[in-house]
Order: sequence, then C-alpha cells, then structure tokens
Amino acid sequence: MGHRSKTKPRPRVLFICGSLNQTTQMHAIAGELSECEPSFTPFYGGAIVDAMRRLGLIEMTIGGQKRRAWCTQYLRDHGLSIDEHGREGPYDLVVTCTDLVIQPNIRESRLVVVQEGILDPPGALSRLWERAPFLPRWIAGTALTGHSHAYDKFCVASDGYRDFFVAHGIDPRRLVVTGIPNFDDCRQYLVNDFPHRGYVLVCTSDARETFKRDDRAALVRRAIGISKGRLIVFKLHPNEDHARAAAEIRSLAPSALVYSQGSAEEMIANSDVVLTQWSSTAFVALALGKEVHSNFSIDELRRLLPAQNGGRSAKNVARVCRDVLSSSRPRPIEPTVIPLRLAAGAVSA
Repeated sequence: MGHRSKTKPRPRVLFICGSLNQTTQMHAIAGELSECEPSFTPFYGGAIVDAMRRLGLIEMTIGGQKRRAWCTQYLRDHGLSIDEHGREGPYDLVVTCTDLVIQPNIRESRLVVVQEGILDPPGALSRLWERAPFLPRWIAGTALTGHSHAYDKFCVASDGYRDFFVAHGIDPRRLVVTGIPNFDDCRQYLVNDFPHRGYVLVCTSDARETFKRDDRAALVRRAIGISKGRLIVFKLHPNEDHARAAAEIRSLAPSALVYSQGSAEEMIANSDVVLTQWSSTAFVALALGKEVHSNFSIDELRRLLPAQNGGRSAKNVARVCRDVLSSSRPRPIEPTVIPLRLAAGAVSA
C-alpha cells in the first residue's frame, strides 16, 4: 500500500508596517523569507489606540489615518497580501517595526522587532515613564524603543547601537546586530539623476507635528550661515505641513530650493554639507563622508552609524526570524514594570 506524502505547512508570518521607511524595510525582510507565507498590515494598536485614531488624536504618528493610507497604498501597489490588524491570525511569527505598542492579538506569537533608524532623545516624558511605567511607552516618541522586553529578538543597526541599548537596560541576549534595511548600503545613492550638486542640504523635521519644540527660523538662519553663499536645498519631512514649511523658508531664504518630494538620500549624495535636526538622514550623510550638522552629537552618531554591509541586512534579519521560528524556548512575557536607565549625555532611541 503506497504512502501519501504530507507537505509541511509554510510558517505564517505577519509583518506590522508603519511609515514608508518601516514598510519598505518589512517588505525587504519578507522577500528573504520565501519559505514563509507573509501577510502585511498597516500599524495598529488595541482598542484605546484605535479609538484615538478615529478621533484624530494620533494623526501625527504611524497609527494615524494619513500614514496608514500611505502604507496601504504601498502594499496594494506591490501586490502584497494585506491582513488588516492581523485579524486572520494567529501567526507563527510576527515581525514588527516597533515595540512601543504590543498589540493584544500578537502576544501569543513569537516576535521579532526591527530597529527603524535614529531614535528620539530622552526627555521629560521618558523620565515620567520611568517613574510611572504603567503609562504607554509611545508618550515619549521613539525614545523608549526596546523597553517592552516582550520580543524574542530585537534586530539593531550596529555594534554601537547594541552597546547603547545594553547601557539602557535591554537584555543583551535578545539583541542581534543585523544592520537595518534602507541604511545599510548608502553608496548606492551616489548614482542618481538629481540635477544639482555641491550645495548645502537641509533635511527638516516634523517636530511641530509630533508636539516637539521647533524653531524653523533658527534652522534657516543656521543653513544660511553654513552655506557661505552656496546654493541651499531644503528637503521637507513627509509628515510636516509642506505649505507652511515652504512659506517659512522662502521668507528668509528666497533663493533656496524647497522639495517636498524626491529621494532625500540621493539629494544627500550630491551635496557638500548636510544639516539635519532629528533625522536618520544624518546616518546616510555620515556614511557618505559628508560634512554633517545635527542636533545630535556627531561623535555619538558616528558610533551608532548603521552597519554598511552592502545591503545584506534584510537577509540577516530573515536569518534571525528563522532562528526564532525554530526555537523551542517559550516566548517572553511582557513585564508590568521595566527599569529604564538613561545614560547621561547619550543619544537616546
């Protein structure tokens, strides 16, 4: 009597996306897991986060309607399987762009977190959470990334970032230096069609949209001083009010070029000098050897610079995902209270 072969089902993996940068990172990682059955979702939360989105209270974040729409359009444009809010779970593995929110319906799945880029500096809200850790981590922006301790593995950008997270109380056994997609092969941007060269590039921030202090006039004047007569190019943050930003810039620097669209990375590649505020684009500029001005310490940024591994980060993260899927270790439980140690003077994530 013949034996009928049984095909082992493919592992089901949910990729929780966010901004376009985070979404393209998730897409790249999924592309390296051909043995898995991937599904994607725009960022979501529990009942409270969803209610806040409906009321328009988190529109400035990846949980808001605008960024969710951008993400959904990207997923549709690339023909990816969408499972909004992961409703078709449970999944064997969840790969997420942030652990600032741990969605209720993924708590029983294995979880891999992937660092997006540079993180917000610590401040009053980080210190408030340290005293009252029952508050949501997202109140401090991205400064509390990694502090859920609810993941199996946290894939980080560089050895410098691994040391940084360990210094801030993250379990080193859960940290894996993989590099991060979109920031691991900056030399690729040197070949581009952007028409200008030899200018001062200013990459603005969405600080006001995310309720942080921002002095746009001071930024423009700083750019003028740095330029010493050279052309100034402004690349606006996707999440800021473009009409307001352009008007503010042109009132002080009428000859500057202002772009709301286009590749910031290619603009960096053609520039002589890059001025940023809180942007991950500082990493691209440093990797390409540009003169960089930032609100962060340049020495600290050099230490944290994402690994330049020729675009292998997605493969590295995929390898971590396979290890987690094959592990028999029980998934960690999110603790009620998590100690936070903010290293003095460090750039915080």
